[in-house]
Amino acid sequence: MIRIGIGYDIHRLVEDRKLFIGGVEIPYIKGLLGYSDADVLIHAICDALLGAIAEGDIGELFPDTDPQYQGIASSELLKTVLGLVHKKGYKVANLDTTIIAEEPKLLPFKNKIRENLSKIMSVDKDCVGVKAKTNEGLGELGRKEGIACYAAVLIKKES
Repeated sequence: MIRIGIGYDIHRLVEDRKLFIGGVEIPYIKGLLGYSDADVLIHAICDALLGAIAEGDIGELFPDTDPQYQGIASSELLKTVLGLVHKKGYKVANLDTTIIAEEPKLLPFKNKIRENLSKIMSVDKDCVGVKAKTNEGLGELGRKEGIACYAAVLIKKES
């Protein structure tokens, strides 16, 4: 049996924050605003996985009213979500993601992001797709006010 999940997340860019995407620190003059480290890519992946197993979203599982999640590395949230996926008898087969950001340019970091995600999720790197797009100057993302991400995941029942 296979299941598919989709996820989306967006965070505002602000000064005095580090920028994490896919668990990788990206050197940039701004970072993403959020209760955790605001890793927009990992948040979208978590929502895609939770959707695939019909378990709500990360806001329900990790509320921003709970002090234990303040400043937490999103990779830790992903590990918890993966535990739920495995508990239901599934494993990740494939992941495809799209990051939307005018800046910084992510091409130099895509390989490292793929490697990090494949390690966290215990899947081959060739099962992890990471694409980076701009918003062609349109809207809030085009004005460099934030970064958004879409994720699609395929999970399959473990034999």
